[in-house]
This record gives sequence, C-alpha cells and structure tokens, in this order.
Amino acid sequence: MPGEVNWFELPAEDTARAREFYGRLFGWQTSEMGGDYHVVTNGAAGAIAARDAQLTQPRLYFHTTDIEASVKLIASLGGKSEDVQSVPDVGRIAHCQDDQGTPFSLYEPA
Repeated sequence: MPGEVNWFELPAEDTARAREFYGRLFGWQTSEMGGDYHVVTNGAAGAIAARDAQLTQPRLYFHTTDIEASVKLIASLGGKSEDVQSVPDVGRIAHCQDDQGTPFSLYEPA
C-alpha cells in the first residue's frame, strides 16, 4: 500500500554489537546480505547496516507503486530526491527529503 513503511535500516558503528543488542531485545536473527549489511530474518522487515556519512540515523522506506511519479511530486511539493537506483532482484529506491529537510526513502518493489 502506498505510504506504508515497508523497510528500515538501523545504522551502527559496530554491527556485531548492534545485532547482539537487537537479538537480545527482540529475538532478531540476521543474515549478511553483502558487506556489513545484515537483513533481519525473523522480525520486522529491515536491516542493521554499518554507519557511514549517508546513513547516520535510522532510515525509513515508504512503499510507492510509481517511484518516478513520486519523485516528481516530491519536487513539486518543495522536497528533494536523489536519483532513483535499481537494486537487483529487489526493486527501485530513492533517498529523499521532505520540504523541511527530514530524510526518508521510497521503495518500489520489483
């Protein structure tokens, strides 16, 4: 459903420590998807990832059925969007900001 949160990313300086923390807190188990990116396999749809300059705070992904139209609408509403990126076997994403600079991302499933 458009606008529904369908993915999250939690940044961590030490992903092993974060996986231990959330594992003990929520019982989450993770699977490495490549690099230092760990997908939650038995809980909420999301991942624990290495903190970097682009991922400093939790990131929410909102579902869209037409990412190109959503990106255009964001611009017309005074927000910003980076280029749409394709993620093989997953779909397309775009990192955005609303008209007040609050970051969020869009996700269009494959």
